Amino acid sequence: MKKHIAVVMGGTTSEHAISLKSGQVVMKNIPSDIFDVTAVIISSEKWIVNHLGQEIALDKNRFSYLFKGKEHTFDAVFIAVHGAPGENGELQRLLERIKIPYTGCSAEVAALTYNKYKTLEKLQPYGIATAKRVFIDKNASWSSDTLIDAVGLPCFVKANKAGSSFGVVKVNKATDMAPAIETALKEDDEVLVEGFLSGTEVSIGVIEYKGNVIVLPPTEIITNSDFFDYAAKYEGKSEEITPARLSPIQLENLNAAALNVFHTLGVRGFSRSDFIFMGDTPYFLELNSIPGLTEQSLLPMQAKQAGIALSDLIVDLINNCLKK
Repeated sequence: MKKHIAVVMGGTTSEHAISLKSGQVVMKNIPSDIFDVTAVIISSEKWIVNHLGQEIALDKNRFSYLFKGKEHTFDAVFIAVHGAPGENGELQRLLERIKIPYTGCSAEVAALTYNKYKTLEKLQPYGIATAKRVFIDKNASWSSDTLIDAVGLPCFVKANKAGSSFGVVKVNKATDMAPAIETALKEDDEVLVEGFLSGTEVSIGVIEYKGNVIVLPPTEIITNSDFFDYAAKYEGKSEEITPARLSPIQLENLNAAALNVFHTLGVRGFSRSDFIFMGDTPYFLELNSIPGLTEQSLLPMQAKQAGIALSDLIVDLINNCLKK
């Protein structure tokens, strides 16, 4: 009998629409002769199951649903939720409590990697280069001058817990600081102010595939925007070159840093990390524990470059979580 797999998508943040696209790509790439697949769509208002074209409420406490008087349960969950509750550990904690296996990292690791500041603090003792930074929350007292003294100009103001460049603003002058922080606080109640790094920007995936941890070919990001923002990521306003045009020493250093990040943080399944090169040194920016899987997303492009079909990767991720 085929295993019943839930592909969970959507979420409660600004990344909801992007997650729906990733989830649909995952659905299309799971062979129906291997698994029985059902979409679970999360929004701020409700969690629903799409069962044979009908929308049915999901019982979150049991992670199951009723159809014609019969309870339908899941053997495993493929998490394709960007943002909360998929990347911050909430969904993972629920599934761990009711003992349903799922793809990706644990609830503890998801909560850590969703927090940009805590991730940077965790990595710094392990030889990972990072930019100067200051953390503030919505109740903190701050001044533009103090922040600029700490990280310099230009700098980036980022929502501490958000993705897809939502709540990210590049600050070029002191008068930009307050509006930038206000923008970031619309996405999260914590803000990271980070020094600007000028260099080649790259993104690199690391996956667990067929029993091995594999570093994928990196992608070089050339953006027509001021930085790799939402428009650059999803509206074609960037050039993405895979594999990235790096020197042998740069590639060696990047691969080592990506592996170091993956293992130090305790990531599982797959992830994508962003770096900027200063000379031959890759400076870590952030890690995405549930990378985008849309047609425009980087990790599928990198896997293809490595000779790994997206469908094969997805099936392997599901099989791995079923074993665990």
